[in-house]
Amino acid sequence: MTGLVYKSTGSWYTVKTEDQQVFECRIKGKFRMQGIKSTNPIAVGDVVDFELDETADTVIGIINNIHDRKNYIIRKSVNLSKQTHIIASNIDIVFLLITINNPPTTTSFIDRFLVTAEAYDIETVLVFNKIDTYDEAMQDEQLYLQYVYSQIGYKCIRVSALEKKGLDELKQLMTGKVSMFSGHSGVGKSTLVNALESELNLKTKTISEQSMQGQHTTTFAEMYDLSFDARIIDTPGIKGFGIVDMEPAEVSDYFPEFFRLKDQCKFNNCLHKEEPHCAVKKALEEDKIAWSRYNSYLKILEGDDEHYRQDIYNDDRIASDESRKS
Repeated sequence: MTGLVYKSTGSWYTVKTEDQQVFECRIKGKFRMQGIKSTNPIAVGDVVDFELDETADTVIGIINNIHDRKNYIIRKSVNLSKQTHIIASNIDIVFLLITINNPPTTTSFIDRFLVTAEAYDIETVLVFNKIDTYDEAMQDEQLYLQYVYSQIGYKCIRVSALEKKGLDELKQLMTGKVSMFSGHSGVGKSTLVNALESELNLKTKTISEQSMQGQHTTTFAEMYDLSFDARIIDTPGIKGFGIVDMEPAEVSDYFPEFFRLKDQCKFNNCLHKEEPHCAVKKALEEDKIAWSRYNSYLKILEGDDEHYRQDIYNDDRIASDESRKS
């Protein structure tokens, strides 16, 4: 039998077949012995083959094959830095939810996520959520960030799940596709899914007033079928996003505004740091490239993942480019 993985708890997998039958499945031990360094060899979105084991008290499926993935979103495991974690696979479009101050989303987090999506050729839309809560300063911050990323070429939309603003545009982008919602805990992923499909009634929590950080409500990644011909993968909130298996020379290729200038640099292997006649550095000085993006690039280049994970909410909150330059 063949089916699509709708939920993964790390040991059990909910698999749905084309004729809408649902089975709880496990994997054979050999999958963990095939050199897969990920903490989860099977992810939500995977197409798998399985056979039924009817000898147990209840019928369960035994997964014996994973079909080739067209793409996936992967990050370093937070607790096991030498391992990776596949967030989801076979995704048509990713919506990265961003909030300005409840909780704060960092530009480093945004850029690291975008770099990984670029590396695996996954379209990403930036969703600025909770716009109903913004005061004038927060709105200015949000509009500035929207300008920065729109100039690069990323589609940005403004949404309020509570006031149902921007939902029609979001639905239009999701129709006919497998979408993934991602972002920090507390940015409103589950609330937004509920706004799109109220019958799902996913659990939600409020922001911790003391830390202004989100509280985990989604424990495991799970896919849902929506009524408007769409599937959505809701994922647990991510605090840090470590870059996986990327050579220094290729990092700039996944910054689109850097890549467009690459052939104008004097050296083919320019890392855009100390090299003379660097087109990227020239554009940076002319304010044609955002300093926040360049700072993110340098941190990725330096492999600063451990520092990033530890200090993500301390010194790296969203700030204007002017404050970063001063």
